[in-house]
This record gives sequence, C-alpha cells and structure tokens, in this order.
Amino acid sequence: MRTDRLVAVLLLLQRREQVTAAEVASELEVSERTARRDLDALATAGVPLYATQGRGGGWRLVGGARTDLSGLTASEARALFLVAGPASAATPTVKAALRKLVHALPEPFRAQAEAAASSVVTDPRRWGSSRIEHRPPRFLDELQDAVIHGVQVRLGYVDRGGAETERTVHPLGIVAKGLSWYLVANTEAGRRTFRIDRVSSVDPTDDPVRRPDDFDLAESWREIADEVDRKRTPVEAQAVCVPDGIGVLRIAFGGRLEVGGTTPDGRVEVVIRGRDEHMLAGELAGLIDWVEATGPPAVRDHLAAIGTALVERYG
Repeated sequence: MRTDRLVAVLLLLQRREQVTAAEVASELEVSERTARRDLDALATAGVPLYATQGRGGGWRLVGGARTDLSGLTASEARALFLVAGPASAATPTVKAALRKLVHALPEPFRAQAEAAASSVVTDPRRWGSSRIEHRPPRFLDELQDAVIHGVQVRLGYVDRGGAETERTVHPLGIVAKGLSWYLVANTEAGRRTFRIDRVSSVDPTDDPVRRPDDFDLAESWREIADEVDRKRTPVEAQAVCVPDGIGVLRIAFGGRLEVGGTTPDGRVEVVIRGRDEHMLAGELAGLIDWVEATGPPAVRDHLAAIGTALVERYG
C-alpha cells in the first residue's frame, strides 16, 4: 500500500505544478501527517522534489521534472481508454485504475484519453423499459480468475434438459456473445463450450491448465460460432439475385448468405441457409423483387403455396 501511495503522490505532483500536504491527504484519503511522510520519503529516495514555505507554499518537482510511467503513445492511450470505458459502466476497480493511468500520461495525451473514456455509453435497457434486462452470470469472476491463473476447475453444469453433471475442465478463455457469456475449455472429450449462466459450481484445483501452444481464442470462437450457425441452419436454398439486391440480402440474412458468381443474364448466384424449407420460403417470399429461388424443389413448392394463399386472401 505504501508503494502504491508513493506512486500516486508522484503522479499527483506531475499533474499539478504544486501540491500541499493537505491536498495530498485529501486526494489519497490519508492524514496530513502521512502525506508529509510520503512527500519526505520521495525526496529522500532521490525524486527531484523540494518544498517552499510560507503562504502559497507547497511541494514542487524541480524544473517541472516528469516521469512517464505508462510508456504509451497518444493513439495507444486513446485506444486503451476507449476499450476500458465507458466510465459509466466501469467497475470501481477499473475506475481507480483509469484514474491512476490518466495521471501517469504525459499532458498532451491526457485530455484525449479522458475524452475517449467518456465517448461511449452502454445502455443495457430495452426500449420502453426502465429495468436492466441482463446481469453478468454468477460464476463469471471465478472462471476469469481460473483462465488468468491457468488452473483447472471442477465444473458443475446444468444442460439444456436440466440434468446436472460435474467434470474437470481446462479453462482456455471466455467469450461474450450478445448478452450471453461462454467458457471455452478443453475436456476429456475434447474442446467444449459452456454457457456460464448454466454453471452451478466452480471449484479451482492446483493442477495447471494444459493449453495448446497454437491456441488462439478468437480463431477458436470463430470455428465454434460457424459450427453452431450451421447446425442451427442446416438447410440451404439456391437462388439468383439482381445485383442491386445483394445489399438487401446481406441485411436480411447476415452470415447465412454466401455470394457466388454471375449468371449469363447478369444476376448473382447466392446460397442462403435456414432452419427448414418452410422458414426459408417465408423469408424469401418478401424479397420477390430481388430474388428468384432455384432450389431445392421443396422451397419452391412452399413459395408457390405462399403465393397462392396471398392471391386467395388479397387478390
């Protein structure tokens, strides 16, 4: 704690031209006597610090001496504060760390870094509701610690059907997907993904995680997400689209759309994935100005049935 306080005093001196013991005491929430001892300790340690007596006196750094404790460039500082913010959503620990870091930054960087931290606001409430819809899952902190410290955990887990099991896993990383959190871990059965809100218990062990040398969390998650998407949308429909309709399809289908080559009549071949033929037909029916489904036959049959029903009702 003393070391942290001495660094904080030094940063305060760098931020202001002059400080008094009373100002240091107020900033660090210590007594004036402790503040004076800390200032004396810095001077004894060789920090170019001197005191001026009398009214308007205080402590100053000789010649405005500065120590950049961060080593960050201007763009790195902005990026860090943008990622660490928004300040409105930061935990008390993060806010304290940001305060210390902003004091350590060189003067030209400080205003931009503080502006970056306040440039984004996170509002977790849905429109029309004053209630926050989502909270972090119960065991998120424990699993983050296990990943950081590289230790195996005995994990209690409740599956989709409500059955609870326990297994020992090697935590490799944590991913936030929308409002859900996932643990990526190695198990005896291979690499698995666990929804953290279904975790019922976490018991860290003393055994180290066996982490593959070539493991990359972002790449691993992309593979997992692609596999999940394909399992959820196993049916493919082939179609041709007018060129200016591709943007519409990208908005409508996102990652379920694959764009191919150009046909002799100038249209673009596309493949669209969906849960089943009926769902795909329903989605394509509203895009008739841009898209013509070419297969499979079941999708075309559903589209014809939708067209007949629309004509009967509205024709």
